[in-house]
Amino acid sequence: MAAARVRSGGRPTLEEVAARAGVGRGTASRVINGSPKVSAQTREAVEAAVAELGYVPNRAARALAGNRTDAIALVVPEPETRFFAEPYFSDIVRGVGAALADTDMQLLLTLVGSDRERRRLAQYLTAHRVDGVLLVSVHADDPLPDLLEQLGMPAVTSGRRSASDPFASVDSDNFGGARAAVDHLFSRGRRTIATITGRLDVYGAQRRLDGYREAIAGTGLEPDEQLIAPGDFTEEGGARAMRELLARRPDIDAVFAASDVTAAGARQVLREAGRRIPDDVALIGFDDSAVARHMDPPLTSVRQPIEEMGRTMARVLLQEIARETQERPQIVLPTELVVRDSS
Repeated sequence: MAAARVRSGGRPTLEEVAARAGVGRGTASRVINGSPKVSAQTREAVEAAVAELGYVPNRAARALAGNRTDAIALVVPEPETRFFAEPYFSDIVRGVGAALADTDMQLLLTLVGSDRERRRLAQYLTAHRVDGVLLVSVHADDPLPDLLEQLGMPAVTSGRRSASDPFASVDSDNFGGARAAVDHLFSRGRRTIATITGRLDVYGAQRRLDGYREAIAGTGLEPDEQLIAPGDFTEEGGARAMRELLARRPDIDAVFAASDVTAAGARQVLREAGRRIPDDVALIGFDDSAVARHMDPPLTSVRQPIEEMGRTMARVLLQEIARETQERPQIVLPTELVVRDSS
């Protein structure tokens, strides 16, 4: 080990690691950079050589040579108030962080809630100061995916902008989750089942509404647009929509809300109106967040694997950055209805 250090002028080089392991420089580099395209035997030999020589990769030189920054951006095109109010976002960040924990990648969290912030982000991305982007809560008219496409920047979204969006994406089964919620309400004898939507410029919210409509049709109940109220995933939006529903259809006996936070707003209005949950009105949310578990009564909710979504998004992005695949997978993870006292 001492001889190797003397030959390299004190600090072991990648060439010395390769020679000690009996492989080529390129193979040694692939192992050190975490590429899966090497055999287990080769990986063990290179890792042993790294340990014996005390080799430390020069990250700055490696990034410069590969035009890499060793950083990715997690972009949330929402204002701070929504980011910190909804557990969904913190769970996504937790999942992404877990996937990156054993890599050299730095994670940059960027909230884009105004046109000024959007322009600043566009300049940052155009300068290629990150290797890739994770885009969360993308809206149908959001120009950021198009900018990323123009820049040739690897990117993965949490859900798609539309059914035809070509980007790599990771989402939960919003359609199936909504259907399960409505089927459960029907099975409990509920016949006037309303829904409070999320923002319908978000594809996932559209799919939840589609699932609600499909389930209503499957029960044989008459579709009634008066039982559909627009929301925006916020508690205030849920309260506002619930007031509208009660004014239009005071005979409502069940509500499926597009998020747990929305359901919390609906619950408050139902209580103010003297409606007991679940005796008079059953209530279901979506996300199965801490909000659902701590409500009174505890909220039945559609569980989506949000942390796993974050981990999967990060893994897909790392594969794109490493150019290990030309595919743009569109992954849909399963949901599960968690039944509690509110239904």
